[in-house]
Amino acid sequence: MYRRSLLLLSLIISLSAVAVSARTVDKAPAWLLQAASVNVPSYEKDVPAVVLLNEQRVMVESDGDLKILNKYAIRILTLEGRGLAAARVFYLASTEKISDFEAWTIDGRGSVREYSKKEMLDIISDPDDVYNEGRVKVIDASGEVGVGSVFGYTVTSEYKPLFYQDTFQFQTRLPTIHSRYQLDLPSGWTANSRVFNHENFEPNVSGTTYIWEMRNLDPIPPEPLSPTVTNLAPFVAVNFTPDTNAPVANKVFGDWKDVSLWATPMYDEKVVLNDEIAAKARELTAGLETELEKIKAIGQYVQNLQYIAIDIGVGHGNGYRPRASDLVLDRGYGDCKDKATLMRAMLKALKIEAYPVAIYSGDPTFVRREWASPRQFNHCIIAIRIGAETHSHAVIEHEQLGRLLMFDSTDDLTPVGDLPSYLQGSNALIFAGEAGSLVEMPIIPAEANGLSRTVSAKLNENGSISGTITELTQGQSSTYERLLFKKNAKDDYRKALEGWLTSGATAARLVSFETNDRFLESKFDLKVDFEAPAYGQLMQNRLLIFRPAIVNRARSIYLTEKDRKTPVQMESTSFVESSQIALPEGFSVDEIPENASIETPFGSYSTKFEIKDGKLLYERRMQLENRIVPAEKYSTVRDFFSKVLDAEQAVVVLIRD
Repeated sequence: MYRRSLLLLSLIISLSAVAVSARTVDKAPAWLLQAASVNVPSYEKDVPAVVLLNEQRVMVESDGDLKILNKYAIRILTLEGRGLAAARVFYLASTEKISDFEAWTIDGRGSVREYSKKEMLDIISDPDDVYNEGRVKVIDASGEVGVGSVFGYTVTSEYKPLFYQDTFQFQTRLPTIHSRYQLDLPSGWTANSRVFNHENFEPNVSGTTYIWEMRNLDPIPPEPLSPTVTNLAPFVAVNFTPDTNAPVANKVFGDWKDVSLWATPMYDEKVVLNDEIAAKARELTAGLETELEKIKAIGQYVQNLQYIAIDIGVGHGNGYRPRASDLVLDRGYGDCKDKATLMRAMLKALKIEAYPVAIYSGDPTFVRREWASPRQFNHCIIAIRIGAETHSHAVIEHEQLGRLLMFDSTDDLTPVGDLPSYLQGSNALIFAGEAGSLVEMPIIPAEANGLSRTVSAKLNENGSISGTITELTQGQSSTYERLLFKKNAKDDYRKALEGWLTSGATAARLVSFETNDRFLESKFDLKVDFEAPAYGQLMQNRLLIFRPAIVNRARSIYLTEKDRKTPVQMESTSFVESSQIALPEGFSVDEIPENASIETPFGSYSTKFEIKDGKLLYERRMQLENRIVPAEKYSTVRDFFSKVLDAEQAVVVLIRD
């Protein structure tokens, strides 16, 4: 009996093993097995994974609806790359259907693991929104893969598009073996395209099927001051146009004026000027005389309204449509387009005309002029028509609309008259009907975006130092200081200041500090009293050595890598420091650094030293311009910052009399 039980148990185990083997081997689809069989090149050790296949097939039905099939496979190359073994699929709950979503892993021995629907998560895309129709389905295999494992998934979705326009990113930062975008159109439809971040190429066309393919794409390394990957990785933008006899509307834009004509009515109809809005505008501007003062008062009020996004009906176009201005005022909150609409209504009460502006927030080089599409934008700001007496660095001249003051009514760190750095130089679309056009945002000059610092200190014969640092930041430099001050409690802000001091003067102690946020002037003042017990190094009780640059420049740049593969992207900024350091009695200057002067097309730096009335007078200046320097000229950028670093590490040597 015991022997029979053992035989039965052995048989059950054997059959189970066969069943598991059959399941794990047979469940992987042929496309994934084929992708997993591809030999991949050798990459640098820090490349975490390689994409074996990135494929999207868009099928346009005769009624204009879309069916989209995605296939994706990735091989994990490092332990750090395991987190990439996850599928995240965004969809709009009201208009988009995920009809199929499957995922698999294949380990180094060839064993397959299929993920069931029970292992899939369905979560809101943005937990900060009060309500959002955007959701994400997730299958996460990161905890079950190792180096050499392959993770793959396929997803099928269906939806009715707002526009017959699409984009496909051939790669991210990861190297990619095969990337493919296929568009299947109904009879009579046509498509045209433009490839960006790569030499343009035409698709392979067979009937009404269009295929764009790229192979063996190298990794794009993350590097300091690099453009975003969306400006480095190749992608294709596609327009597909229905046959004139097709029972669907043509949802393709021929140029930017078409986009303006489409969007302007949606925005204009929401500018409701009632008695409450007019009264609020008069209240905010009471006693103010100039146009700019009135615009600043209303701008600050709108900025301080709570930012809340309630995304309902996005798939039906509501993501582009603001709420009525009277509703926004009544509720006291709104998103970017809601705030812009309320501000337009309040300015209208003062007989100041303004226009909504669609822009991309986060990357000034994201929007491509060659492809007219509202899909390129994710943010809304405002363009205010001003008179000749109003002056600001944030003004553009429009051929038909005149002088326009550009303002982001959502960013509560940047006042009227300035622009967030991530918007400066961007292409943006003014919604003004026939007069609407794509314009370039102003770039605030470096001298209006910088830090001016004075240092008054006393160096003692034992090497200790004490003194006062006074800083005035303006423009976007002030927003960094403002953010640091606003987001931290007083004790945490004090610790941040102490960390800044000790990074330049070891063991420095913050004695006291004062701040003054002059928001409407786009300025922030900081005064710091400090002391450091051993700033100067006393050698053999005879030589006293110290560094005149007591604290670091704000947001110092260090580029140390010998080579680089991506361009260097810099923002315009300026820095000026004037220091007076009283020298200890009984010492004379033995060595003093030579004055430095470095000039390049993208920036300049200089230092100046002088001994006068027992004090070291030290001055350093830097100015950087808004530039993108090609990777092949990286050595000039690296050499510039290396020379700056050397100059700021230079020391003064005093000798005892």
